Amino acid sequence: MTTQRPELAALSVGDVVATRTIELDRATLVRYAGASGDFNPIHWDEGFAVEVGLPGVIAHGMCTMGSVVGVVTDWVGDPGAVVRYGTRFTKPVPVPARGAAVVDVVATIGALDPEAGTARVDLTVSHEDVKVLGRAQAVVRLA
Repeated sequence: MTTQRPELAALSVGDVVATRTIELDRATLVRYAGASGDFNPIHWDEGFAVEVGLPGVIAHGMCTMGSVVGVVTDWVGDPGAVVRYGTRFTKPVPVPARGAAVVDVVATIGALDPEAGTARVDLTVSHEDVKVLGRAQAVVRLA
C-alpha cells in the first residue's frame, strides 16, 4: 500500500496534522539501552535514580525524541522526507515500575517554505500536562 505524501499547497500555518499518544514502559527502556549502549542506571535502577535527585527511573531523552518523530514520519509517509529534526530536553519522563509513562504529541504546521518545498512541523510533547521537549521541530520536504 502506498501512502500519498501531503501536499505543501494544501497546508496552512497552524494546521494540526497529527496527534499521538506514546507509551514508554520499563521494557522499552531495556530495549533502548541495549540498542543504544546507554546503560546509565537512572534508566533502570529506581534507588540510584532517586538518590541522584530524580523522581525515579526516567526514559532516555533520545528514546523519547526518537519515538516522537515517528508521528511526523507516519504523517508524511516517508522517513527520508525529514530533512532536519531537533529539540531541547526540558523535563524528564518518569517511567513507573508497572504500567507506562504516557507522552502526548501534537504536530502542528509552524512554517511553510514554498520555494524550498518544505514545511516545519512543530511538536508539542507533554507528559501529565508538563512539556517534556521544547522547540521540537522537524522540517519535511513535501510535494
